[in-house]
Amino acid sequence: MLAIAGLGLSAIANPPAKKADAPYTVDAAASTFNWKATKVTGEHSGIAKIASGIVTTTGTNLKGGEIVIDMSTIDATDLTGEYHDKLVGHLKSEDFFSTAKFATASIKIKSVTPIKGAAAGSNNYTVVADLTIKGITNEITFPAMVVITAKQVIFKADLNVNRTKYDIKYGSASFIEGIGDKAISDDFNVKVRVIANR
Repeated sequence: MLAIAGLGLSAIANPPAKKADAPYTVDAAASTFNWKATKVTGEHSGIAKIASGIVTTTGTNLKGGEIVIDMSTIDATDLTGEYHDKLVGHLKSEDFFSTAKFATASIKIKSVTPIKGAAAGSNNYTVVADLTIKGITNEITFPAMVVITAKQVIFKADLNVNRTKYDIKYGSASFIEGIGDKAISDDFNVKVRVIANR
């Protein structure tokens, strides 16, 4: 009897650990990654496919996550034919993303802070993440809109990336003097929409 009572007290004193919140798995086919780059004489835009990822929550708030982008799928959607093929080939080359050597890029969330008073449908988190391109990692901060339900997380973000921090200096006026109207902006824009399910 004492032994049974002792076991009962032990169970109360040392309750079982709370099971960690299960991660949501990114639906790569339903998620999108869009880019836009500008230059003195115009702009180009396109896509890349998300390969995989996970999103974690506390149940009601975003906690963390990581998405992996398949850089071999980078494509231009504003061109067709010969000019399209030349641009995509150049983007995959060592002048830009070196996709044969660095097949993936990734965004790994390090911390998140809810934005107080955020209206429904607007950015409601400030995200700090590690962005890795060409094997080089830099910390970035950006706002995001996140909707969390028991079965799904929707994550949307619009951010600018300074490509020169990832050793992509081709056509950069910051590194090439006298480039004039051939200059390509150091920053390019990324719009990402992630759907993650349980």
